[in-house]
Amino acid sequence: MTTPIMAVLILLIGVLTAGCAAQSAPSPSASASPSSASAQALPAKPKASPSPSTTPAAAPVEEPAPAAVSAPEPAAAAPAPVAVAAAVPAAAPATSKYPLHTNVVSTTFWVGEIFNASLADGSQVCSTYNGQWAFQHTGINAGTTPASASGCPGSIYGGCDGVSSGTGASFTCATEARDASNGYFPKNQPAPLENPFYLDLPYDDINNAAAFRERATVIPWANDEGYKGQATNRSFSYMKNRWVKIRKDGKECYGQIQDAGPGEYQDKEYVFGANDARPANKKFNGAGMDVSPALNGCLGFSTLNGEADKVDWQFVDQKDVPPGPWLDVVTPPPV
Repeated sequence: MTTPIMAVLILLIGVLTAGCAAQSAPSPSASASPSSASAQALPAKPKASPSPSTTPAAAPVEEPAPAAVSAPEPAAAAPAPVAVAAAVPAAAPATSKYPLHTNVVSTTFWVGEIFNASLADGSQVCSTYNGQWAFQHTGINAGTTPASASGCPGSIYGGCDGVSSGTGASFTCATEARDASNGYFPKNQPAPLENPFYLDLPYDDINNAAAFRERATVIPWANDEGYKGQATNRSFSYMKNRWVKIRKDGKECYGQIQDAGPGEYQDKEYVFGANDARPANKKFNGAGMDVSPALNGCLGFSTLNGEADKVDWQFVDQKDVPPGPWLDVVTPPPV
């Protein structure tokens, strides 16, 4: 039977038990309200070390290394520029089929000149290829050379590639200086009807009997188109109107053959030879060529009518003649 004292003790024990339980429960506001203490990190609890296992751990799987990317090859270096020497015109192209003749004395002659009327070759009223050279070159007719004349009998005179004066037996024709202002054409005469850039060489393939006989075998172009088969044709010259390139002191001019000389008329070794033979002529300081006043001026000769100037020369085909005043009036073939 429960006594009042026992009941009181039981009641006190119950109250004390309930109070202890209430103090052990967390306060809901402690987690909801921030405080200055919450800014300090709490020390983390150390993790428990895992218990050793008798099963071997799987070997780690290595990730494949990324494929190596080749570095781009450097661009090939541009080739260094090659220094090219300035082209210097050769005295004679190696591929030319005509030999070069060097250091040849050249004198000057001109249409209408009469330097010795007593000589058969002392007048340029005619040429070995053209009995009416002065007339056909100029178109001027001042009379006819007497049939008894030593040079150019029966030829029309009056034409002059220079300065003319007088009439009849007193007629004279002198040379003159030429320059580039009018293309080296005459200054005191009408415009020429034939090429004022003319010359001669010592090989007469028409009137020299020996040269005529051999011409088809010694002249280099004798078998070219337009020449082949003309060996025995006395009205046809292989030489007249052929083109020649002439050089002097860096100047280069071109002209056409219109006569033969000086002094010799069958000098094949010099005219056609490949060994740069010297002219056989001993006159006029051993000259191997006469040139016209136009060529005299074009080449810059030191005198108008001297024997001291020297040139280099070479045959050229017409297709290889470059533009120049020598093409303003071209004398056409044949004789």
